Amino acid sequence: MDQSIPSASGRIGASQPTVGVLPRQQNTRARFRVPLSPKFLAAIVIVLLALAYGGYELYLRWTHIYEYDARVSADIVTISSRAEGWVMEMPAPEGTRVAAGQMVARIDDRTVKLRADSFRAQIEGVRAERTKLRAERRLSLGQVDALTKTRVAAVEARAKALSAAKSDLDLARLDFERNKVLFERRVVGERQLQVAHAAVEKLEAQVLQSKAEHQQALGALEEAKAETDKIGVIDAQIAALDHQVANLAAQMRQQLVDIEDRTIRSPIPAVVDRTFVLPGEYVASGQRILLLHNPDEVWVEANIKETQVGRLKIGQKVIVSVDAYPGERFVGRVGRIGSATTARFALLPTPNPSGNFTKITQRVPVKIDMVEMPKPLTPGMMVEVEIDVR
Repeated sequence: MDQSIPSASGRIGASQPTVGVLPRQQNTRARFRVPLSPKFLAAIVIVLLALAYGGYELYLRWTHIYEYDARVSADIVTISSRAEGWVMEMPAPEGTRVAAGQMVARIDDRTVKLRADSFRAQIEGVRAERTKLRAERRLSLGQVDALTKTRVAAVEARAKALSAAKSDLDLARLDFERNKVLFERRVVGERQLQVAHAAVEKLEAQVLQSKAEHQQALGALEEAKAETDKIGVIDAQIAALDHQVANLAAQMRQQLVDIEDRTIRSPIPAVVDRTFVLPGEYVASGQRILLLHNPDEVWVEANIKETQVGRLKIGQKVIVSVDAYPGERFVGRVGRIGSATTARFALLPTPNPSGNFTKITQRVPVKIDMVEMPKPLTPGMMVEVEIDVR
């Protein structure tokens, strides 16, 4: 029986040594040979994709600021009633778009219209009375002018008659003195002297009468001038009526304003968000009737961490993702960076009387103006913002 050990070459399936390669080198190559199976390649691809995605995310985190708690905001205008009364019409229900100046509500205005008509009638009556007084003034002024001219002419005539009488009196006195001298010389008789003396006395009486008539004419002229005071009284009455017309006109304008206030119009092109009254209800002065906003003037308000505010600048581009419109691209710009944190506007302050302090990162409100809006945004919508700070 052969008990010799068979050689390696005699084993079934034994590998033959490679020609020119040492056995140790051959074992080393076999040890580091990697099996390129599909699962292994897929794992490698997944790892590489994960590394690329992680690197891209780190890049975005460094060059962008993300905020997920952002909302669409707008100026909500509260339309209130300036007057009290019954609501007659509400032509713009909720969700209706209205133009600037379009009527959104109307309050009963029948009473104020009647008051305005009453003031208008009073104004017309006062104006008629004023017209009558002005006619009387013109008539009185014409009469006073004519009477004054007549009295002035009479005064002038009496003055000339008095002057003529004085001249005749002076001449008669000279004649009397001359006859007196001649009578003393026995040139003329006594009868001629008496005639000259009688002429002097007669002319003296005429002078006195002319003076009296002249004084009477002056008095009549003063009476004519006194008639001008009546014109002053008429002027005062006309002035009082002018003030009365102005007062009534002011009251009528107030009624017209009240009438205009009872037709409530939209101050801006807007959408009616909510109504609080219905036709037939009674509203008081100052009571709100509806809310509206301009859909073309909306913005996004995001509260950014104070640690990130230093990287923000006005005008930086913002990508806005709206939850209501997935897949739509909204673009905005940083329009305003708040000057105070949101904690300063809280209704309930958070004092720290105990001395225990926990530092909390504050938020600064940032307004983002919309540049591209493929679809309308509604105030209150939740959005996500991506601010490019490069």
